Amino acid sequence: MLHAMSSTEALHARACFAAIAALPDDRIDVVEAALWIAAEARPQLDVAHYRNKLVELANRALQRFAAARGTPDHVAQLTRFLHDDERLRGNEADYYDPRNSWLCDVLDRGLGIPITLSIVWVDVARRLGLRAAGIGFPGHFLVQVATEDGSEILVDAFHGRLLDLHDCAALLARSAGSGAPLDPALLRPAQPRETLVRLLRNLKYAHAQRDELEAALACCERLLLLIPGEPSELHDRDLLQREFRARIARLN
Repeated sequence: MLHAMSSTEALHARACFAAIAALPDDRIDVVEAALWIAAEARPQLDVAHYRNKLVELANRALQRFAAARGTPDHVAQLTRFLHDDERLRGNEADYYDPRNSWLCDVLDRGLGIPITLSIVWVDVARRLGLRAAGIGFPGHFLVQVATEDGSEILVDAFHGRLLDLHDCAALLARSAGSGAPLDPALLRPAQPRETLVRLLRNLKYAHAQRDELEAALACCERLLLLIPGEPSELHDRDLLQREFRARIARLN
């Protein structure tokens, strides 16, 4: 590797992530993988501790909602509990702070972006027995909960609210323009690998915004573990490597 992120802890985190990335989609644990992404930037991060924090969060929710039911009212209550009571909220003041993409920091600070807050929401909901999944909606990751009658409820974990199709159309217009059609395919559940790819691309952009080439390059390397040979990631990796070499040469 070209960059200096080569501490024992960082190398261990990368190896653990690589092992998860090599699994088939139905065996990928998104929470585990997201924590190992954070661990590469957080030496000596105790992954088990943060997994336990999610268990404790679900237990607090269980004390509030003794029986999990896939109804709009119950989903709304859980949304308010996580957003208002537990104060897991979108970081609107500093959206591209890399800490918003590190799951450990999201749990510690209560601030995140749509995808990390959705990962927490889905994990808690599933522990309560709800059929929840992430939705890789353009520009704003969402949560879908299957109801008892076979319909779906959409949740915006970033703002702590339920959405209808009109709300989704408005979100789509913000990211794709006012004429963009709301294709039902945009609301399909995201596979674990898709979720991790999106998480790492968000993090790569956040580091690039701060001119943190080494960290952005690390994101490219992990993306290529998830999607080997992806042309856009090979291109970004090559650009970052050249810039990193040039910067080192200037320092020397």
